[in-house]
Amino acid sequence: MRSPNVFAGGDLDRAATLRRDVEWLARTLADPESRLVPVFRGRSLVRFEGERARAVALSVAQAAATPWLPDDPQAAPLLGLAGGRAHFALDLSPHDETEVRRQVGELGELVELRTIGAVLDRADAALLAYARGLLHWHSRHGFCGVCGGETASRHGGHLRQCLRCGAEHFPRTDPAVIMLVTHGDACLLGHQRAWPERMYSTLAGFVEPGESLEEAVAREVKEEAGVEVEAVDYHSSQPWPFPASIMLGFTARAATTAIIRGDEELADARWFRRAELADPTKRAIQLPNPASIARRLIEDWLAG
Repeated sequence: MRSPNVFAGGDLDRAATLRRDVEWLARTLADPESRLVPVFRGRSLVRFEGERARAVALSVAQAAATPWLPDDPQAAPLLGLAGGRAHFALDLSPHDETEVRRQVGELGELVELRTIGAVLDRADAALLAYARGLLHWHSRHGFCGVCGGETASRHGGHLRQCLRCGAEHFPRTDPAVIMLVTHGDACLLGHQRAWPERMYSTLAGFVEPGESLEEAVAREVKEEAGVEVEAVDYHSSQPWPFPASIMLGFTARAATTAIIRGDEELADARWFRRAELADPTKRAIQLPNPASIARRLIEDWLAG
């Protein structure tokens, strides 16, 4: 079994059995030793230590001196238990940015998580990704998709219930396939228009209704690059809360090699030989974020 990708494989006990215990939630959120994992408009609080970074979680005692500690325990989603302490997610987005930065200035920096995933330890990266993803879902589901009524957080932040029709809404993650297509000693990489000029990565796309994962891989490669694939094999997965995806990684063998671009987002697609990519000092292109499963797919292929 492969080692987990970045943002996966944390040591947190999600404590699902405690989410419905309203009294426990209220008591634990009032415990000075409980921890709050802050997220401000998609950015996470970390402290840099040389080339590494560590997640910064506030104690309830620290948060009590700020206007951030919620009165309603449902307003701070329960993440779980770690190190003998309960951890909750805390959304600071509604607060003034200058004030938030002043309050956290001595503790760390607010940074975009995807830019530092590779320099966090596994547990910290998984914790921050979990908090970011769960709070993003809450920020987008304040109203019911059935009747349009207002929703309220329930079950420790792992359910939102419509106050009008009673419909229950659970956190959603969008499945996306991401695949390294190979042909002999070459792999297929693409460049999106929105990326830096030299950036090339694996192909990817969202799974459509009524479609298997293998079918999604074949469809996306055909749509984006005009290449037909066979021998689709699962590799690994990665939580990717940017904003709300689970990346399902595959390898696939090309049955055809002619590239016919059909995706407007894709500005270029090429076959790259292993020798072109193996030496980082001689690459003519830039590979994707070291924290991404795309990079893991490429690196594993390069390593044979």
